[in-house]
Order: sequence, then structure tokens, then C-alpha cells
Amino acid sequence: MILVTGATGNVGGALLKELQAYGAGPLRGLTRDAARAEFPEGVEAVEGDFAEAASLRPALEGVRSLFLVSRLGPDADIIDAARQAGVEHVTLVSSITVQTHPHLGPADENLAVERLLKDSGMAWTILRPTQFASNALMWAGRIRERQTVRMPYADIGLPTIHPADIASVARVALTEPGHRGRTYALTGPERVSARQQVESIAEVLGRKVDFAETGREETRARMAAVFGAEAADAVLDVTGGDVNEALLRVRDTVAQVTGSAARPFRQWASENAAAFR
Repeated sequence: MILVTGATGNVGGALLKELQAYGAGPLRGLTRDAARAEFPEGVEAVEGDFAEAASLRPALEGVRSLFLVSRLGPDADIIDAARQAGVEHVTLVSSITVQTHPHLGPADENLAVERLLKDSGMAWTILRPTQFASNALMWAGRIRERQTVRMPYADIGLPTIHPADIASVARVALTEPGHRGRTYALTGPERVSARQQVESIAEVLGRKVDFAETGREETRARMAAVFGAEAADAVLDVTGGDVNEALLRVRDTVAQVTGSAARPFRQWASENAAAFR
């Protein structure tokens, strides 16, 4: 039995589809509301809340492999609940900033979760993706309303990754031998800047989308109101304010693990055009 947490999210949803398509065996998807879950046929929807690790225990019964996204709840309790339930292998989604920006608070928190998993006694595979292509959804409202997208560091390109590629690597790690005890840094196939992302979205929409580069402080104030000052500074650092070669490097890990090339940002934009219309 494989349990996918975050099963309605960008990565978890794609992972369930891949696992089902590859005949991975009994599958469960964790959600807060099983009645509203739209999972592939044959996937068991189970309810649980990351904020309360005890609620996960029924979902973990009989599970041997677990897909887990870090920092969505009390990770020590969640990992301990998995261990007590007899889970043998956990594939964890962490962040590439653990190795590129270890001085940042969120990166340190991700590293702490990685260490908890390694110390748990369960087998592990750690995925460290870079910036998600789906982060562009934060512009969806402005684009739908034909307002200008405003971002700092407009022309600094990161090797943004399609969430489905994270899912593909996770599927291999969960179902094939040779991936336990491995850590994979995951990127897309090319660097793509905020300006280029907006241009790709405009191209698939078939209309102009206005873009303007702003100063850091304007964006920081907006982000800090939602995520807090520390998280806002960390995001701004890794999206342009404090980039380094390790963060900017395009890696071929997706192709090495899955046998298929990583998907470009434009493909993600095309697949998600409806969100911007």
C-alpha cells in the first residue's frame, strides 16, 4: 500500500495519476475531505489533517510506502506516526535550498525534517526541487483581470520545475529499486525568468500580458503580509536577491531517474492556461 499525502496538490495529484497508470498496486490519497476528493479510479480517499498527527493513524494502517511533503504539520509527530504504523519507506519532498541556501530559516527547517526522517529507522528518499512552475499561479488573478504583473528580479532565470516531474521522480522512487538512501536535486530543463514566464503565459493565451519590474521592497511588503517577513525575505533571496551557481545550475536528474527529459515551463503554462483566462 502506498499513501500519497498532499493528494489534491500539484505534485500529489500528478503522482496519484502516475502510480495508478503504472499499476503500482493499492493506493491511498490523503485529503481533509474525502467526499470532495476527485482521485483516479481505484484510489482510496482517506481523511486526515497534518495539523493533528493522530488523525493520520487510520490512513497509515497497512501502508508500506509514504509520499510526504515537509513542513505541512508537526513533522516529528508525523514521521513518528508513520514509523509506529510500520511504514518501511518514505519519499520526502524537501527543497533545493537545503544545499544552496542553508543559512535561510526555511532551508534550515527543511534540513531538520530530513534529519528526522534519516534518524527514524525507515528507509528514505529525499527530493530537493527548485522553484515550482506552479508558483506562477500567484499571478493568475491579475492576468485574468488584465492587470500588470509586477515582480522584482525580472530577468534572473531559475531552472523552474514542472510539478509533474517531481511526481515522476517520486513514482520511480516509490516503486522501483535502487533509490532508497538517495537524495535528488531536481530542476527543469532550462532557466526561465519571471519575464519569460509571463511571456509564455501570454503566448498560450494568445494575448498580451503586461509586465513591470518592481523594487524588492514593494514585493516584500505584499508577501510579508501573507507569509511573514522571514519567509518573504527567503523567497526574494532565492528568486533573485541572493542567487548562486548551485541554485542556477540546470541538472539532468529528472531524465536520469525517469528516463524522460524534464518538461519546460511553456508546457506547464499550456496545460494550465485555463487558470489565467
